[in-house]
Amino acid sequence: MRAERLLQIIIRLQNSERLTAEQLATELHVSVRTILRDMDALSLVGIPVYSARGKHGGWSLLEGFSKQLAYLKPEELQSLLALPHDQVMHDLGIPKEAEYVREKLLNALPHAAIEQTKVIWERIYIDTGTWRETAIQDQPYFDVIQDAVFTNCKLKIHYVGHDQQKKERTLEPLGLVVKQKNWYLIAMRDGEIRNYRLSRIVFAEILEDTFVRPLHFQLKDYWLQSKTDFIKRLPRYDVQVRIANTSLHRLTYQPIFIHDYSIKENEGVASLLDLTFQSKQEAVEWILGFNSEVEIIEPKEVKVAVLNAAKRIVALYEEKDK
Repeated sequence: MRAERLLQIIIRLQNSERLTAEQLATELHVSVRTILRDMDALSLVGIPVYSARGKHGGWSLLEGFSKQLAYLKPEELQSLLALPHDQVMHDLGIPKEAEYVREKLLNALPHAAIEQTKVIWERIYIDTGTWRETAIQDQPYFDVIQDAVFTNCKLKIHYVGHDQQKKERTLEPLGLVVKQKNWYLIAMRDGEIRNYRLSRIVFAEILEDTFVRPLHFQLKDYWLQSKTDFIKRLPRYDVQVRIANTSLHRLTYQPIFIHDYSIKENEGVASLLDLTFQSKQEAVEWILGFNSEVEIIEPKEVKVAVLNAAKRIVALYEEKDK
């Protein structure tokens, strides 16, 4: 897989004075062209690789690079020791056994810092999964898309939109983002940056044409702003209810429908709440789940909708009991 191969290239170059693209291709069982793309990718992310021509030419790391880790402080190394969720590592082509990389990082530290760093490692674990893991959506073209991102090659995809229509797109891929195990491709199309969910990409092909990345594009900054803009575009449906205080704790337990809430007044045994949903239907379904613990104050149309839903439920079971 791509990420593991890039790591193997760095390790091999650290342990060798110089290696040709042909030697690396043979050792890693890929084509010379793939190795050249990998070298471009390493260079783009700041790894100082360079090539020398001639009879004894080949690829090398800038002298002294392999020793630079020795100057990292233990607190700086924390970010490197925090591994992501196993599924994220799997998607990136990094096997679970790649945890040994942390051992290599530890060995690169001054001896006095190793014990302190191990304390961090043994006491912090980051799990970005959910309590109930759901089935992973198929992403058969992940490797192709990842290669295009690293090599600045244009990408042709077939994408299934929300309308379930399949569309062909030619993109300039800028980066990949994972959110709750869902991967998104950030790419330029027709001069605009857009987001594409990888599970909706049913075909992907790297094109020969390359492109120039936007000079000031920062993936993290773009994604955070994209999230903010998306939330602002979501529809709002406001409801006011009175809820029994014994049920207040359920507001923060798996809030599937509620997007926002605030307690306006505590009335002793009950509280007055302002709730925000995305639609009236979400509000109705959420309220029905509380039985008589929630009383609707406004709007009236929600009262009517809940009453009608309750009547249908009663009618259903009365009919079955006959």
